[in-house]
Amino acid sequence: MTQRRGVWTTIRRIAASDRISGLIMLGFALLGLLLANLPWTFHGFEAVAEYTIGIPGTNLVLPISHWAQDGLLTVFFLMVGLDLKQELTTGSLANPKAAAVPMLCAVGGMLVPPILFIAVISLYSQFAPPAAGSMTIATGAVVPFGTASHGWAIPTATDIAFSLTVLALFAKALPGSIRAFLMTLATVDDLLAIILIAVFFSSLNGWYWFLGIAACAVAWYLLVRRRRVPWLAVGAVGILAWVMMFEAGIHPTLAGVLVGLLTPAREMYGEASPRAERYHDKLQPFSALLALPIFALFATGVHLGSLSALLFVSPIVIGIVVALVVGKPLGIMLTAWLSTRFTGLSMPKGLHVRDLFPAACACGIGFTVSFLIATLAYKDAELSAEARFGVLMASLLAAVISGILLSRQSKRYEQLAKSAPQTSTLPVRDQDATAEAVSVLSDGTEVVSSTLFPDKHDHAAHQQ
Repeated sequence: MTQRRGVWTTIRRIAASDRISGLIMLGFALLGLLLANLPWTFHGFEAVAEYTIGIPGTNLVLPISHWAQDGLLTVFFLMVGLDLKQELTTGSLANPKAAAVPMLCAVGGMLVPPILFIAVISLYSQFAPPAAGSMTIATGAVVPFGTASHGWAIPTATDIAFSLTVLALFAKALPGSIRAFLMTLATVDDLLAIILIAVFFSSLNGWYWFLGIAACAVAWYLLVRRRRVPWLAVGAVGILAWVMMFEAGIHPTLAGVLVGLLTPAREMYGEASPRAERYHDKLQPFSALLALPIFALFATGVHLGSLSALLFVSPIVIGIVVALVVGKPLGIMLTAWLSTRFTGLSMPKGLHVRDLFPAACACGIGFTVSFLIATLAYKDAELSAEARFGVLMASLLAAVISGILLSRQSKRYEQLAKSAPQTSTLPVRDQDATAEAVSVLSDGTEVVSSTLFPDKHDHAAHQQ
């Protein structure tokens, strides 16, 4: 029993590590791309991905790749819903005024990338062969501008797990306010991405399914507030909510968000911590080490036909790369500058707009939700494959750029903290035996020095 507990503790610690869980998911994504394109593996991988399982005689008969996208990914979205509820109740979003700038930056970071994406493919359609109003993708197929433009929403989302992985790897001495800013921005980004999927990628069916969704929501709300939660009943209600969403024409992963938002985020019955926080922690190993890696495996596991140089100059790929790598940081920085210059809002104490640029570049890492939107935006297999390849390339490029910038910024803060007189030093938190201290420099700048970013988030800021 003790050995089993030790194994489970190790698994939870790995899942809670931004670095390890992020690298595991990246490894599965690259593995999927290889398996789907190596000549001796792609037939077998395709057979597994397209193998259908489900309940005969119902609509719930789907390929394994779709179960990974529509089923397993629900665990991740449940984590997002629990995070949102905790943040809205007691976290960074509980005080809208304090969170105003990162909230606005999240909006700006979602508005600019689609504009750049449309601009890039518009240039292709106007000036590249074969004719105005159409473009040639890497496979040689000719695609009308209107069809290609359906991918406008792909570069809107930030993958907070990978963004935090980059921070954990390269930013060891940055102010804690930068990480908190990124967490708040990404949380709002998640909420906006959920709204975007619900509004633009749902095809509503019979109204009676929405009565079922409402009934499941009420049942979940009541059950998770009981002193002793009946987990079998809760699990059944969660599955029913997923089925109702699926049949209603709404992307079923949003069922996870719905029930997550209905979970209590304050202590009840003398409990030591809120239920939303505890459930999030318990689900994290399943999300980080099972759901997300398997989703990444099948999301990138698309056969690209010919991995030629033409793929890297495809209008879809270039549009997504420009939108994520340039558009995301541009939208965030521009919004931060405008909101602090003209609205009377201010950055956290000791933090300037220019300090956000390296972290803003990390927001160009799209990945999970961008992969999902790519499969929803393009029904054509070739377009979907190129879009997902573009997301992968953009995310890797954004990670490299932000990693270099964050490393330089971190070294600068570390040197400032060592050379400047410290007027006050107080402990911030102690997680995983990692100490952090706030140093106030002579110019009033607050610097948080640490040997390593903690793997787990504190009560006010949780990972996706």
